[in-house]
Amino acid sequence: MNSPLRLGIAGLGTVGTGVVRIIRQKADLLAVRAGRPVTISAVSARTRDKDRGVSLADYAWEDDPVALARRTDVDVFVELMGGSDGPAKAATEAAIAAGKDVVTANKAMLAHHGQALALAAEKAGCVIRFEAAVAGGIPVIKALSEGLAGNEITRVMGVMNGTCNYILTRMQATGQGYNALFEEADKLGYLEADPNLDVGGIDAGHKLALLASIAFGCQVDFGAVALEGIQNVTIEDIRHAADMGYRIKLLGVAQMTGRGLEQRMSPCLVPDTSPLGQLEGGTNMVVLEGDSVEQIVLRGPGAGMGPTASAVMGDVMDIARGLRLSTFGQPATSLSRCKPASTATPAPYYMRMSLIDKPGALAKVATLLGEAGISIDRMRQYRHDATTAPVLIVTHKTTRDALDTALTGISRLDVLAGHPVALRIETV
Repeated sequence: MNSPLRLGIAGLGTVGTGVVRIIRQKADLLAVRAGRPVTISAVSARTRDKDRGVSLADYAWEDDPVALARRTDVDVFVELMGGSDGPAKAATEAAIAAGKDVVTANKAMLAHHGQALALAAEKAGCVIRFEAAVAGGIPVIKALSEGLAGNEITRVMGVMNGTCNYILTRMQATGQGYNALFEEADKLGYLEADPNLDVGGIDAGHKLALLASIAFGCQVDFGAVALEGIQNVTIEDIRHAADMGYRIKLLGVAQMTGRGLEQRMSPCLVPDTSPLGQLEGGTNMVVLEGDSVEQIVLRGPGAGMGPTASAVMGDVMDIARGLRLSTFGQPATSLSRCKPASTATPAPYYMRMSLIDKPGALAKVATLLGEAGISIDRMRQYRHDATTAPVLIVTHKTTRDALDTALTGISRLDVLAGHPVALRIETV
């Protein structure tokens, strides 16, 4: 059997501990499948004496992850610390400079520095693998870069943050509002230390930017992702959407258009009979569309020790087998700087507003929509109190720019009670 593939693991949280467990418990199976043993030489974490439920006695310890990355008995640096900069980036750069391959679950680092790191890795003859950075246990990176390599990808779409999907589906199931379910998710440990990374769409936006780079041969451009979180979705929106045959999801969409590369992460309405509409709890789903394959749907756990450690090990095993791929599916020098789309593709929109109950209120709204070039597909008015009337409008296809123009005018009307809400309806 060939010489062992020796790992240095930086970060021993949930995922890092899961990787150690897999290697300790399945050493024989890994060796048979890889054609060589997979071992751990050394590890690094912020706290040395913490009880992690798995023995680390067989491994050397490094307090500094950069020192770990430079060790001569490490072939692959496994970065599981997280963070777009700081120790994670410094240690990854040190590993590449030392000629070592890198496996990481760090979506933020790659979303912000992926192009520079990919160029450095190619120059050094190294590979960077990051299956665990996107959609947990779903092998979507491998599907895009390998299985669908013969396709021209037309659209990438998906629910890529389990916390947001948990909150939205629990709102529908329990009838509780956003704030109550946010607290529930926090108590269950679903939220990041900075919750806005989850509910603000930032975490999912990082993932979308990485998938878009592979799908469309572009340099990663997280700054071009239009972000909108779920904080303004109310239980009324959930109920009204369901009444019309829709579910609300934090949905990421990337597609190449005549205006440029469109990347957006925002709450959308999707048909409740669609695969995305039926997605429950913390599960993730990615939909890939190509000119030859048409549409495939990948569904699975988006986080957690087992699924994410499984994704890390998939990358480790590829390296152990000698499979060496460019970071984003093609040489980094060939990745173009894609022009960001100036506007989103036209789509129908769901609008909710509360109007003061007086003659002509609805006519004023309809007039402003018409002046913006927006036609109404259907409209519903629900039972109201003595002073205000809730109104729902579904438009025909329009642009967000036209809708924003109309909403600006509507917000200035003397018949509006509160701020109007507008959510895109996505075709899936």
